[in-house]
Amino acid sequence: MVSPDDRVTTTYTMWNLFRNCRRACYWRYVRQIVPLTEDERPLRFGSLIHKCLEMWHGGAGLKAVLDHIDHHFAGRITDPDLKQDWFYARAMLRAYAEKYASEPWEAVALEKGFTGEIVNPATEAKSKSFVLSGKVDGVVRRPDGTYYLLEHKTAGSVDGDYVGKLWTDFQIILYSFYLREALGIPIEGVVYNVLVKPKLAQSAGETEEEYQERLAALAAKNKSGKSNASRHMPETDEEFEQRLTAWFKEKDRFVRVELVFDFDSFGLLRSEVWELTQQFLDARRRDIWYQNTSYCYHWRRPCPYHAICSSKDNPLVIENQYIDKPPHGELAGDPFDNMQSVF
Repeated sequence: MVSPDDRVTTTYTMWNLFRNCRRACYWRYVRQIVPLTEDERPLRFGSLIHKCLEMWHGGAGLKAVLDHIDHHFAGRITDPDLKQDWFYARAMLRAYAEKYASEPWEAVALEKGFTGEIVNPATEAKSKSFVLSGKVDGVVRRPDGTYYLLEHKTAGSVDGDYVGKLWTDFQIILYSFYLREALGIPIEGVVYNVLVKPKLAQSAGETEEEYQERLAALAAKNKSGKSNASRHMPETDEEFEQRLTAWFKEKDRFVRVELVFDFDSFGLLRSEVWELTQQFLDARRRDIWYQNTSYCYHWRRPCPYHAICSSKDNPLVIENQYIDKPPHGELAGDPFDNMQSVF
C-alpha cells in the first residue's frame, strides 16, 4: 500500500508482526497473501462490537444499536452460530448501556485515523521509505481537560495477568505518540474498555431417544425399577436471553483500566520504530526473512502461514491454500486483516 507521496504506508500491525516473525510479515506485507479459509467468526464479532460502541458513544440510542445488531445477523434464522452471536451481542450492549448510561468524560473523536512521519531520532530526518498510519477507537476529554485514548477490547476473561500486561501494549504507546505529533492532541493516557464475551450456549435439551436412555438408566438404579425423571426440554429463546442478562449482571463482565503514560518511553519508541524500518529495508534488500518458530503456535493455534513454512514454501500450497489480498485493510474498517488476532 502506497501513501500519496509514494512512501509505503505501514501500521502497528505490520511492525508488530515483523518484530514477532519476519517470515510471517514477508508473506502478509511483501507477498500480500492470506489463507483462503480462516476463522472469521471471532473477528466478525469483535468488529461488530467496535461498531456498536462507536454508535453508542457517538450518541446513537440503544434502539439504533440493537437494530444494527439485528441487521448484521440477518442470517441467524438458519445459522446457529450467527444466532448465538446475535444473542451475545444484544445482551452485551444492553448490559453495557445500562452500566455506562453516563460517562465521566466526553468523546471528542471516534474511529479517528491518522498518518505520521517516521523519523530518525539521531538526525530528525524523515524516512524516505515509510509513513505510519493507524486508527484509534476513540479519544476522550476528561473533566480536568486531559485527553485519553479510548481502547475497546473484547476478551474471554479478565484476570490479574490480563490487566498486568496492558502496560506493555506497544500499539497504544505508538498511537498516542503519533496522535500527539500528527494531530496535536496531547494524549496523557489510555482508558482500556474491556467487555467480556460469554461462553454460554443455548441448551438443545434431550431427544426422545436420549431421554428414554437416561430414564432406563435411572430406573435401573431404583429398587422399584421406575423413575419419575422428566425429559430435558430445549431452552427457549426467552429463557436463554434471561440467562445471558443475568450473566452480564455478575461482577467483572465490564472492566475499565486507566493508565497514564510515561513520556520518557516516547523517545525509546521513536528509536525502536526507526530501527524496525532499517531492519525491514535490510531484510528486503537481502531477501532474508527469518522464521521465529516460537510464534508458530503462539496463541495455541497455528500461524496463518504455518502451512507454507512447514511445506518448505511449496508453491502448490501457496497456490491452493492462499489468495492475494492488499495489506492494511484495517485502516478501512476491514476486520479480517488484523494479524493482532494471531500475534
